Amino acid sequence: FFHFCAGVCSALKLTVPSHTIHGIEGQPLHLTVDYNFNATASEIQIIWLFERAQSNPKYLLGSVNQTVVPDLEYQHKFTLTPPNASLMINPLRISDEGNYIVKVNVRGNGTIAASQKIQVAVDVPVTKPTVHTEPSSGVVEYVGNITLKCTVDKGTRIAYQWMKNGKRLHAGPNYIFS
Repeated sequence: FFHFCAGVCSALKLTVPSHTIHGIEGQPLHLTVDYNFNATASEIQIIWLFERAQSNPKYLLGSVNQTVVPDLEYQHKFTLTPPNASLMINPLRISDEGNYIVKVNVRGNGTIAASQKIQVAVDVPVTKPTVHTEPSSGVVEYVGNITLKCTVDKGTRIAYQWMKNGKRLHAGPNYIFS
């Protein structure tokens, strides 16, 4: 790609490891950001914003050189250690799911800017499953049916699989899955 520059040309390169990052609810999540530029900087500004679908971006925190200015509402949740532009979210909650926008401004001869967006998906660990039988008394061989119901209290992207003697069960004349 070509870059046309009038006067001083100084590119600012801002990189993120992935545009979608999965974190685990209750755990810390580190959004790694790297940047480099080939200019002399008198000021480096880093800004982090958060946006959910169908809502305006919210300011989380920002810095100018070494001074960090958090939004007081979120000051104990997000950490930024300039000149590093990476963001630490601790602890991660379901409500933290959305897009995180990082913007870096470098003031030298002029001002150069770059931004990146990272989508954060929050995964909830699956809790231990419980199995209920109906009827609870069991059944007599060759007489009646038994229903096994498996449930979990919490978890995202849950998939159920029934096994018998270590082998996967498939639907047939003896087994019906719903």
